[in-house]
Amino acid sequence: YEELVAFMSSVPCFPMVLEREDAVAAFRGSIGATDPAEAAPGTIRKLFAESKGRNAVHGSDSDPNAEREVAFFFSQADRVELK
Repeated sequence: YEELVAFMSSVPCFPMVLEREDAVAAFRGSIGATDPAEAAPGTIRKLFAESKGRNAVHGSDSDPNAEREVAFFFSQADRVELK
């Protein structure tokens, strides 16, 4: 656990919420496979990941997990709904 905490706090974290139809699937397509060796050319992980463990970016894997992760980082007052 201590190693995970040290790793997760070793670099800045920039949480953000992306909103669009099918946001989770669309973003996961942009970031690429967890293992950069398997990521498609042009994806974030193919371009910037160092390894499977240091893969440059996190993206929620489902809508329920996205909702949970958004609630962790942002209060309701921090969120703005776009129309």
